[in-house]
Amino acid sequence: MSRCVIVTGCSRGIGAALVQQLIKENHRVAGCSRNSEAMQELGVEPAFRSVDVRDAEALIRWATDLQEIDMIPDLVIANAGLLNQRQPLWEISSEQFDQVIDVNIKGVANTARAFLPSMIDQQSGTFVALSSGWGRSTSPGVAPYCASKFAVEGLMGALAQELPAGVSAVSLSPGVVHTSMLARALGDEEASQAVEPQQWASQAVDFLLSLGPSQNGQSLSFQR
Repeated sequence: MSRCVIVTGCSRGIGAALVQQLIKENHRVAGCSRNSEAMQELGVEPAFRSVDVRDAEALIRWATDLQEIDMIPDLVIANAGLLNQRQPLWEISSEQFDQVIDVNIKGVANTARAFLPSMIDQQSGTFVALSSGWGRSTSPGVAPYCASKFAVEGLMGALAQELPAGVSAVSLSPGVVHTSMLARALGDEEASQAVEPQQWASQAVDFLLSLGPSQNGQSLSFQR
């Protein structure tokens, strides 16, 4: 059965792979990222639009435009994320710290505010926020990222308690996937040993689409 799925941060990595796999499986897909050129290559407006998840009003406009073409999501994947340059906390600028927090935490909250009202109205749908192993454990050099993903875990846990029957929210750690973000964190050689995004997405899509009320509030992981 074809489902309507929204993916943020879909210009590269996990987000791009998810969009490609969902389209391959004939689902209705919409996505956003800050990369306007990549969005034009993926599809036409309003399904694919250049939107910065830090911009709450732009996300609401996009959600409204999608509703006008009957794209009320069965599944939202809040994937957009940012990793700081690996440094001790005291060497990370306040600007870089704020960027990580604004994308990784506020971006998830903005996405929820944009899309949850229509899901609540239709009394169904699942909101998935991408977390990380670094949202459940810590590592030196990535304190802002760890803080942001720990926050995502808490945000989804509390949100799940607020949602009405039929609508669910979960946090999902995707495991170790070979993305540019991972290469920045671990180095190219080590990151290249991880699963490729396309391979990950080929199995993750069915898992994501299976999520529903019985998983509401859970902190999940997916390892290919």
